[in-house]
Amino acid sequence: MYTVYGKPMTRTFRVLWMLEEIGAEYNLVPAAPRSPEVTALNASGKVPVLQVEGDYVTDSTAIMTFLGDRHRALTHKAGTVARAQQDAATHLLLDELDAVLWTAARHSFILPEEQRHPGVKDSLKWEFAGNAARLAERIDGPYLCGGQMTIADIICVHCLNWAIGAKFPLENQILADYAKGIRAREAFQRVRAMAS
Repeated sequence: MYTVYGKPMTRTFRVLWMLEEIGAEYNLVPAAPRSPEVTALNASGKVPVLQVEGDYVTDSTAIMTFLGDRHRALTHKAGTVARAQQDAATHLLLDELDAVLWTAARHSFILPEEQRHPGVKDSLKWEFAGNAARLAERIDGPYLCGGQMTIADIICVHCLNWAIGAKFPLENQILADYAKGIRAREAFQRVRAMAS
């Protein structure tokens, strides 16, 4: 049994989605970022946090990698070329989609008001559009890494949804079709219902 700290409308969504995909039992503590229960487990106050066997794992990607390896699901075997390609796709998504969206969020509502520079968002939207177009060119199957859904797909679709919510341009039909297919998955739908 796992315990997940965080709210589904954050990156916690990714971890909940993975847990639903692999059929693992978990409890959700709907704690907000920087809440006392979260900062007691993660000094940065960021969510999600996964409690497992009396220990804690932070960072959504680290948590999903741990779960994938532990349950041998949604990941390729460590030490294989397929895993290296999966990890490359994951890092590309974190660098080129997630980081851009996170920077925009910080300048929208996270940083203290006097530190925000809302004008940077136009540049970030331009950057995101170019990164998304290059990402679409990499899709070589129903999933990012071919015929098997992996952690990278969860991160990608979460970022694409985040982009839509943040009013970032997402006009690439290849990405739209890809994301629509993955959003139809039952595990995604269950977590989306939690976030509503």
